[in-house]
Amino acid sequence: MKLTFIGAAHEVTGSCHLLQACGRNILIDCGMEQGPDLYENQELPVNAGDIDYVLLTHAHIDHSGKLPLLAKEGFRGEIITTFATADLCDIMLRDSAHIQEFEAEWRNRKARRSGAEIYEPMYTMADADAAIRLLAPCDYNQRITLCEGIEVRFTDVGHLLGSACIEIWINEDGVSKKIVFSGDVGNLNQPIIKDPQCVKETDYVVIESTYGNRTHGDKIPDYVGEFTRILKETFDRGGNVVIPSFAVGRTQEILYFIREIKEENRIPEYPDFEVYVDSPLAIEATRVFNKNVKSCFDEDAMKLIEQGINPLVFPGLKTSITSDDSKEINFDEKPKVIISASGMCDAGRIRHHLKHNLWRKECTICFVGYQAVGTLGRKLVEGAECVKIFGESIMVNAKIECLQGISGHADMNGLLAWLHGFEKKPERIMVVHGEDHVTDSFAELASKEIGCPAFAPYSGGCVDLATNTVITAGTPVPKKAAEKPARARANAAFERVVAAAKRLLQVVLKNEGLANKDLAKFETQIQNLADKWDR
Repeated sequence: MKLTFIGAAHEVTGSCHLLQACGRNILIDCGMEQGPDLYENQELPVNAGDIDYVLLTHAHIDHSGKLPLLAKEGFRGEIITTFATADLCDIMLRDSAHIQEFEAEWRNRKARRSGAEIYEPMYTMADADAAIRLLAPCDYNQRITLCEGIEVRFTDVGHLLGSACIEIWINEDGVSKKIVFSGDVGNLNQPIIKDPQCVKETDYVVIESTYGNRTHGDKIPDYVGEFTRILKETFDRGGNVVIPSFAVGRTQEILYFIREIKEENRIPEYPDFEVYVDSPLAIEATRVFNKNVKSCFDEDAMKLIEQGINPLVFPGLKTSITSDDSKEINFDEKPKVIISASGMCDAGRIRHHLKHNLWRKECTICFVGYQAVGTLGRKLVEGAECVKIFGESIMVNAKIECLQGISGHADMNGLLAWLHGFEKKPERIMVVHGEDHVTDSFAELASKEIGCPAFAPYSGGCVDLATNTVITAGTPVPKKAAEKPARARANAAFERVVAAAKRLLQVVLKNEGLANKDLAKFETQIQNLADKWDR
C-alpha cells in the first residue's frame, strides 16, 4: 500500500502519482509539464504495460496530456473518469497530438536543411486515438469496485466541467485505509458549473496548492460589472479587447458574462459589438459544455436552460476555425472582443493577436486566469514595456487589465475550507501542484490549521499508507539544462535595453525644434554612449 509522487511535486504542472495496492499499479493523473520547470521528474518505477488503471481527475493537459504517451509505451488498461471529462479528453488529447505533430514537422523542415537530427514528436494522433479508446467514463458519486480490495468514487470539485476529486478505499492484508486526491479544487461562485463538494472522511489527503499563498479577495467579485467597464472604456478609445483565454472552461465563462452584458444592454452605446472566438479547440469544448448540461451545470445556468436560453450564445458571436479566418480578424477595424488561446500567451493564435494589438494604445489586453512564472502572460501582467513575439520586439502600449478574482482554482482560504470539510482530521496531508516555495508554505499552514502532519514531497517521494510512514520525501534534482534560467534572465535584460533605446528615440523625436546648441550637445551625449557600447 504505497504512494509515489512523480509529477507536479514542487511544480505547478505535470500531475502524476502512482498508487500500488492489492497487487495493482494505479496512476492518478498523467499530465504534461507546461512552461518552465525547476526539477527533473523521476521515471515511473513500473513499465507502462504494467499499469492497470489510470484515474483521471479532469481533462486539463497538465493532468491528462501524457496519456497518449502512456498508450504509446504499452498501457492497455482503463482510464476511468467522469463522462464530461471523457468528452473533453476526446478533443483535447487530439488537439495536443496535433500540436506535437505540427511542432515536429516544423522542426524537421529546419533539420533537413541543416543536416541536424530528425525530431520525433512525443506522440502522434494515432497514440491519442489509442488513449481515447481506453476511456471508461462513470457518473459522479458512483462507488465503483475497481478490483478486489479497491473501490473508487468521483466527487464534483467544481474546477472544470467534469472535474472531480477521487476517493479511494483500500483493503489489503487486513489493513483498511482511504485516500482522497483533490485534483484541482474549484473556486466558489464560478459561472456555469457547480461549487466544489466536500468529502467527509479520509485517512490521507493529496491536495493541490496552486493558490496556496494567495487569496482572491474577501468580496464576491462583480465580474460582469468590471468586464463591462473594460469593454466600454476600450470601445470608447476605438480599440479591441484581446482576451488570452484557456480554451476549455475560461472561454465558456467569458461567453457567459458577455451574453449577460448584451442581454441587459449594459453598453447601450455599442449594442452590436462583435465577439470572435478564435480557437477551434474552444469551439469544440463549448459543444461539450452544451452536451453535459444536466450533470454539470449549476442552478443559475440550469434556470436559463429551462427558459430555452443557451447561456453561451448571443448575437454578434463569431467563430474562427481556419488560420485564414483568424488572420481576417485583424483586418476588421471595428472595435471588438477577440478571445483566443493559449491563456498564458505561450503558444497558439493569441500571439498573432498580441502582435497586432499590443503596440496600440487604444487596445486592452485583458487577462482572466493564472499566469505561470516565465510565461509571456506573466511578463505582461508584471509590467513589461517591450516583449518579443515571433522574434520581433513589440512595444507594450495597450492597457493591461486583469479581471480580478476570476479563477478556476480555489484560493488559500478555499483550499483550507475544503480541508475543513473532513469531519475527522486526516492522518496526513500531502501537498502537490504548486510553485516551489508555495507547496512548503501551504503544507505548514495546512498542518497548523487542520492539526495533522503535512508535507510537500519532491518527485520520487514515497509514503507507506498502511503504516503512515514517509519512506522518502524525494530529492530536488534541478533541471539538467541549468543554463535556462540564466538565459531567460539575459533575454529579459536585453528586452529592457531595447525598450530603453526605443524610449530614447521617442525623446529625440520630441526634441525636434530645440535650439541648435542644445541639439549638438544632445547628439554628442548619444554618440558618446554609442561609442562606449559599440564593441
